[in-house]
Amino acid sequence: MTPDPNRRSIRLPNFDYASAGAYFVTICAYERRLLFEDENLAQIVRDEWSALESRFAGIQLDEFVVMPNHVHGIVWLVGAPLAGAQGRRGASTLVNPTVDVETDVTLRAGASPSPTLGAVVGAFKSRVAVRWLQWVKANAPGRSGRVWQRNYYERVIRNESELARVREYIRYNPMKWDLDRENPGRRTDPQHERDWGWLEARP
Repeated sequence: MTPDPNRRSIRLPNFDYASAGAYFVTICAYERRLLFEDENLAQIVRDEWSALESRFAGIQLDEFVVMPNHVHGIVWLVGAPLAGAQGRRGASTLVNPTVDVETDVTLRAGASPSPTLGAVVGAFKSRVAVRWLQWVKANAPGRSGRVWQRNYYERVIRNESELARVREYIRYNPMKWDLDRENPGRRTDPQHERDWGWLEARP
C-alpha cells in the first residue's frame, strides 16, 4: 500500500513506545458514530480489551470504559527496562511500581519485553473488527462492519497524581457523557473544560 502523504501522524516522533510506563489511550469509533450503543458490539469490545493481557505478556491493564462512540483505557507496558523514558517536553515518564497500591494488582515480575503500544492497540482494534464483522454477517447481513476510526490517541502518564486524575476521568466519564467532546450533541460547561479539557484535547 502506498503511504498517504496527507496523513498526519499523531504519534510522538522521538518517543519510545516500548518504554515502561503508563499510557492513557483513546480509540474512536468509525466517523465517531455511536456504534457502541449496540450492546453486542460493546461486549465484544470489552471482551477483547480484557483478553489483551493473555495475548501480551508484557502489559498490565488498568481502568477502561466503553463510551457510545469511543473507548478510554490505561495500558501499562511492564516488561521493558524501568529506565526514565523521556516523554513530551523531556519529562520523565511514570514507570510502574511492583504493586499498584490503589487496585492492589501485583505486576508480573520478570515479564518478557513489552510490545509497543501500537502493537497492543493494533491487535485490539483488529480482533474487535474481525469479531464484529463475523457477527454482522451472521446476524445483520447488509449492515456495515466498520468499527474504528483510523489511528488512536495516547497520553503519556508522567506521575502518580496524573495517574489518579486519569483514572478518575475514566471512571466517571459515563456520567459526564453529555459534556464529552466526542458527544455530537454535547453541551458546554466551563467547569468541565477547566477540569478535563487537558484530557479531552486532541492533537
